[in-house]
Amino acid sequence: MPDSPGRHRVVIVGAGFAGYNAVRQLSKLAGASIEITVINSTDYFLYLPLLPQVGAGLVEPRHICVSLLSRMPNVRFVLGTVTDVDARQKVVTWASPEGGSGQAGYDRIILTAGSVNKLLPIPGVADHAHGFRSIAEAIYLRDHITRQLELAAGAADEAERRARCTFVVVGAGYTGTEVAAQGQLLTTRLAKRMPGLAGQQIRWMLLDTAPRLLPELHEHLSKTAGRVLRRRGVEVRTGQSVATALDGCWVQLSTGEKVATHSLIWCVGVRADPLVSGLDLDTDRGRLVVDEFMAVPSAPDIYACGDCAAVPDLTRPGEICGMTAQHAQRQGKQVARNVAASLGAGKAKPYKHHDLGFLVDLGGLAAAANPLKIPLSGLPANVVTRAYHLIAMAGNRARVLAEWGLNVIVPAEVTSFGVIGPGSVPLDPDQPRSLPGIASAAPHRCAPRTGRRTAVDHGVFRSTRIVSGLCQAPEVEREVTAMPDSDTSAVPPILLPRCRPRSPSPRHAPTAGSATTSRPSTTRSCCSSITKSACWPAPGTPPAPPN
Repeated sequence: MPDSPGRHRVVIVGAGFAGYNAVRQLSKLAGASIEITVINSTDYFLYLPLLPQVGAGLVEPRHICVSLLSRMPNVRFVLGTVTDVDARQKVVTWASPEGGSGQAGYDRIILTAGSVNKLLPIPGVADHAHGFRSIAEAIYLRDHITRQLELAAGAADEAERRARCTFVVVGAGYTGTEVAAQGQLLTTRLAKRMPGLAGQQIRWMLLDTAPRLLPELHEHLSKTAGRVLRRRGVEVRTGQSVATALDGCWVQLSTGEKVATHSLIWCVGVRADPLVSGLDLDTDRGRLVVDEFMAVPSAPDIYACGDCAAVPDLTRPGEICGMTAQHAQRQGKQVARNVAASLGAGKAKPYKHHDLGFLVDLGGLAAAANPLKIPLSGLPANVVTRAYHLIAMAGNRARVLAEWGLNVIVPAEVTSFGVIGPGSVPLDPDQPRSLPGIASAAPHRCAPRTGRRTAVDHGVFRSTRIVSGLCQAPEVEREVTAMPDSDTSAVPPILLPRCRPRSPSPRHAPTAGSATTSRPSTTRSCCSSITKSACWPAPGTPPAPPN
């Protein structure tokens, strides 16, 4: 990429809440004196707080995204993923989506790489669960829920019907609570349109090892959310979680209880992007160490903020800022001012922000909020919550508002397109994704192992993952005691023609030191298909729980 002589070069890595606001602010302050380059893996900014509504079919996916190209005039945009930052040579390297690569020099660099799903060493989770931090995952979840109810409505076997109508959400933080709330309303709406599900219980379970919902937020929000969810029939189980995700479409809880389900949704929190671990810089709990001006002490030309940086919280001495959109948005604006000041425009200031409160949308007219520490619930909280989202969105406000209004008059249409397969949304960010353009095929049955039933392999998943049942998962002999933490916060698969032996792959617990490059995929014993009917035996023969 050619550089413009005589202009300071600033590279911004990532365009989430921190990066997007940093670009916008720096463009206003610097004008033509600074050449800004933005490197991001997508060409849009995603408003994550409304992602649960996309998963529930209430808001169209494109309406919570805004084009980076249209919002960042006079800024160089590079579609790619940063793989290395050379602090000595002041060069950043990236890889393009189609295998290419490139480099760019910089005078200042702002790292706003964000975060990825936090994986824990729980057997089966990396193979059977799905995350919830991307548009693709939200669309897949909506399709998956719709498909499960449609298959349940036509199933003759009662055990299969119960399993397909059971949805397990792990992690009762901000994301998990909203996903469970919106998902329960979605399945209620769908079940009313399906005569085959008349009288069938739709079971939702929300699990967390913490003693209450939303453990990092105010107790008022927790009590309100718990009351609303329990009234709707959601099983809120605190102090317990998933201990194992078993083959044959079962999960085992930490209490020893076994639950038959095709849907495991993983919402246990996030960790800094793996890029951070590949840099030769100090970290704190997996996040880059920065000072109150968001500069890296050992590399003054490098700034970092948002989820990937441990920004000191000056309102709580000794603590660091949480991984929230509220902090990331404001840090992005302030780091832009500080970078401009380092180049001679303005004066740098430390980042200091008092929380303005939190909002939890519980679907329908229900919500919980404490704006400016004022506790609200019900309709008043819902009005405040939606008003805040409209103000905070980067665009498409009229479209989202119109959709909300139409949903009051006419129920939202929800169908399963099946265009995104689970192999395209792996829970593990290091897992390779499925190639696009491969059409799905009719399901095949895998050869059963001795004493066990098998399931259809739907590939690897990502973020808040949905367990669909993969066949012949490798045995894990060691006992795993780690349980999920709560969060505080958002292409069809390649199909194999026949079953083949699967090589055991190591269970891995993600850490801040995870590799940034994709590992070769292990051989799987499965016949991939979006349809999950092959997870079950012939009608009339209920699946036996695992020993």
